[in-house]
Amino acid sequence: MSSKRFKKLPENTKNLPSDSFEKLLPLIKENCTTKFDESIDLNFHINNKQKKNEINIRTAVNLPGGTGKKVTVAVVCEENKSQEAKDAGADKVGGDEFVEKIKGGNLDFEKLICTPGMMIKLSKLGKILGPKGLMPNPKLGSVTNDLKKAVTDAKSGQVEIRNDKDGNIGVSIGKKSFDDQKLSKNFNAIIDALEKEKSNNTLKGDLIKQVYMTSTMGVSYKVKLEKNI
Repeated sequence: MSSKRFKKLPENTKNLPSDSFEKLLPLIKENCTTKFDESIDLNFHINNKQKKNEINIRTAVNLPGGTGKKVTVAVVCEENKSQEAKDAGADKVGGDEFVEKIKGGNLDFEKLICTPGMMIKLSKLGKILGPKGLMPNPKLGSVTNDLKKAVTDAKSGQVEIRNDKDGNIGVSIGKKSFDDQKLSKNFNAIIDALEKEKSNNTLKGDLIKQVYMTSTMGVSYKVKLEKNI
């Protein structure tokens, strides 16, 4: 027996419309029939398998409208940088003693930032941090002396774009409760970032093969982009 929520979703999911982001967004929100504030998610399939090389995308994007999620940010730094991290809003700040806690399996944070001087100590914890996606990375701005900017970005809506071996990228651009303009700005920020990544790589053909949009408990709609990327 189907639930009331399920009955409200489209019956024939194989023939759902394919349209622009702006036109699909009301449909996505209409399908958000749960009691909680569902996430609005994008799923990309990219052309990462090239004849001579394989394209791997990994970059950080600051969403102008934020993500609607509270992120616990930890900073590993020298003592003379700890106040800067705290003033920026870091939830956990420490030096060598914090590294030892991480080594012991204390991973009660969602984002880890460190100074270049402390990275050598964290690099030895790859087996602990790597599988959780917590290892700081200079390319993502999480290994830096500018702790104020790094912490602020992490707290205000920074997301990571990273493809798997099959060329899939999943990223959330906000919540159902966000107004359409805010979600549209976040969507465009992701598209702009992928377009920039395409220009930074030697790529034959388009980078983005397909992109779908859905909500946490909804169905997926294929998004038509304004131009090929």
